[in-house]
Amino acid sequence: MTQFNPPPEPSATDSSADAYQDATLPKVSRTFALTIPQLPPALRRAVTNAYLLCRVADTIEDEPVFSAEDKRRYEIGFIDAVNGRIDPHLFAAEVAPLFSEETSPAERELVHQLPLVLQVTQSLKPAQREAIINCLQIMSEGMHDFQRNVGVKGLDTLRDLDRYCYCVAGVVGEMLTELLIDFDPELASQRQVLMRQSVSFGQGLQMTNILKDQWEDYRLGVCWLPQDVFTRYGVRLGGLEACHLGASYAGAMTELIGVAHAHLRSALDYTLMIPMKHAGFRRFCLWNIGLAVLTLRKLQKHLDFSAGNQVKISHGAVASTILLTRLSGQSNAGLRWLFATAAYKLPLTPLSAEWRVSTHPHVV
Repeated sequence: MTQFNPPPEPSATDSSADAYQDATLPKVSRTFALTIPQLPPALRRAVTNAYLLCRVADTIEDEPVFSAEDKRRYEIGFIDAVNGRIDPHLFAAEVAPLFSEETSPAERELVHQLPLVLQVTQSLKPAQREAIINCLQIMSEGMHDFQRNVGVKGLDTLRDLDRYCYCVAGVVGEMLTELLIDFDPELASQRQVLMRQSVSFGQGLQMTNILKDQWEDYRLGVCWLPQDVFTRYGVRLGGLEACHLGASYAGAMTELIGVAHAHLRSALDYTLMIPMKHAGFRRFCLWNIGLAVLTLRKLQKHLDFSAGNQVKISHGAVASTILLTRLSGQSNAGLRWLFATAAYKLPLTPLSAEWRVSTHPHVV
């Protein structure tokens, strides 16, 4: 790919690039298209941009026709394009046509339109760009390390699952916190504790998605579940069949649902540390947490599910979550009660004491 001198930063009022971001977000995410608009405009623009760039990285890693070597080469090219080291037009023109029909049309189009997304990136404040690029670098390197060895046999241990979730989602929680502190420098005094708790925000959402999407992943030859947990229950992940599940599988799943629940509890603690003057950021977090808790409830009630759409929460449940969090938004005690009510009877697997230190070197 040809080296080039990056053009001057485009104006922050580049309406075509911003319009593309806003139009594309609901095409590639149902949940974040609902929650990101709750953010104040200055944050919303940066977070939308960050989400779309993370989605490009994820799309490259999820493409089944790419070899591990292909994925690493394209991820390096992607990071170089984000950093302005290569022409994003050349990168997009080379990579976008290579995706198979397994990748959705919206995601293929997103890769094709990467130069437009990067117009917004280049117009962001330097601190915002730095937070986004740091997140993308950790994410792309981490995903590659795991993608090289992943298969239907699953990850070796729960700690491996934890590290994977950190690489693809925990770092997003850290990035969001960096963006929030840049938005409100008064929060800098709480940076250490906010960064620590923010990891669980990303990990809780990611674990919920992994549990929900396990059969779709399995059909693509991928399993992100931990072997050690299932082995303790006498289950071999490499031989799983959705139509032949029993009590042993249910036991292992219940334990993992409990881990995700524990992360979401920490995510709530993180959210309630944010001052109430940042109502939009709190809503963004609370709606994501609430939808994840409702998904875990459906998973726990339907442990014999065989497809993600069987445990998808209804539009009515989404609307109720929005209404109830709005009504309780000015009361931390009310929000804790609401979370406890939504999570009632969910299993809870306490996070290990060494969790952050041993698996998350970037968390202080």
